[in-house]
Amino acid sequence: MTDSVSRPVPLLNIANVLTTVRILLVPFFIWFLLADNGAGGVFRWLAVLVFAVAIYTDKLDGDLARSRGLITNFGKIADPIADKLLIGSALILLSVLGDLPWWITIVILVRELGITLLRFVVIRYGVMPASRGGKLKTVLQTLAIFLYLLPLESWLGPWAVWVAFAVMMLAVVVTVVTGVDYVVKAMKLRRASLAGTEGQR
Repeated sequence: MTDSVSRPVPLLNIANVLTTVRILLVPFFIWFLLADNGAGGVFRWLAVLVFAVAIYTDKLDGDLARSRGLITNFGKIADPIADKLLIGSALILLSVLGDLPWWITIVILVRELGITLLRFVVIRYGVMPASRGGKLKTVLQTLAIFLYLLPLESWLGPWAVWVAFAVMMLAVVVTVVTGVDYVVKAMKLRRASLAGTEGQR
């Protein structure tokens, strides 16, 4: 006989463990990237490795949570925090080291923090799910940061730096466009919710 009552998902599960590991990897990533002032030595490559592992855990924990029904409130909160810690620290450090213009870092971080706050503001009206554009934004940001972390100029030549910059600029454009799209959706969600409330009076 199948139990009709679904059992609660345990807090300690593989998806949440991977999310926690990603958070714990951030300090190591920061230390490795700053250890030799961003030079293209062994510490830079260790930073690249840690970033790659952290990004892989992001995909893996999401796949496991969905396929095994391991979605928890902790995961819903911790997963985006882990992502923003990793992406945010990478952008800031690349700018500190002089590899990435500060304006790019500021535009991306303002968008990310702004949309996060917007989600909390409009949550009383409904939930805004992640869009395809938002997922594309994350992929482009990750790829651009990964290219910037690699010591491309000393490895492949100056042209490779322009490739990394082109990908980053594409990421910035998609980041801004999807940010505007979320604002428009939030306004529509609020109007629809208020209209529904008015109709019930």
